[in-house]
Amino acid sequence: MSRIQSRFATLRARSRRALIPYIMAGDPYADATVDIMLAMAQAGADVIELGVPFSDPMADGPVIQKVGERALARGIALPQILAMVRDFRARDAATPIVLMGYANPVERYGTERFIADAADAGIDGVLIVDYPPEESEAFAQGLRARGLDLIFLLAPTSTDERMKRVGRLASGYVYYVSLKGVTGAGHFDIASVAAAVPRIRRHVDLPVGVGFGIRDGRTARAVAEVADAVVIGTALVQRLESQSRDNVALAAGEFIASIRAAMDA
Repeated sequence: MSRIQSRFATLRARSRRALIPYIMAGDPYADATVDIMLAMAQAGADVIELGVPFSDPMADGPVIQKVGERALARGIALPQILAMVRDFRARDAATPIVLMGYANPVERYGTERFIADAADAGIDGVLIVDYPPEESEAFAQGLRARGLDLIFLLAPTSTDERMKRVGRLASGYVYYVSLKGVTGAGHFDIASVAAAVPRIRRHVDLPVGVGFGIRDGRTARAVAEVADAVVIGTALVQRLESQSRDNVALAAGEFIASIRAAMDA
């Protein structure tokens, strides 16, 4: 059982929902990522999604695009990110880490090398936005062989057949994109999410996380009532980009604690 699967099993036994924050590796300060991750884990994050910056992030809104550009300008790439994860693992052996990004950085690094190095660093799961399930069987097999989960996105436009394909290949959890658009969009509709999650569960026997458009405790709590996990990224990234280096980890922890409290209320 992977660390992700174990974490969801523990939460299920306690009738709790997972809180999954997303940050971009290397932003807002190249040397602050590990401190931010530790603060979030201590504040109640159950899984941490760590963004891999890419120059053409098709699914990301302007906020995440901007932080990705800043991270790239600082020289942040997979070798630096894996080093961050190794540093985190030296101080936190329990909190699952998912790398979230795009195919190009992985393929430039070398797929087999990436899988081996990610496993050795302590990564638990991988979400590659532009890897469709039809083209991911070999990648999924390679990850499974090293104990890593492959996580897929599902969207309001996903067909039943696509969901079935994802259900056969995915592990860990699936990430439902709650709206037709990019990260950070504001038109969140909890009614449509509440209708979509049961449909996904008919085809996918995994926890369902919901993200895109979740900005505060109110929306996080609403999602927690219908899904297995709440994924929050843009609102967190926006909060951190205005913080000083000395305060950024504290700010991350306070924000995650507030979301956790709202979900548990």
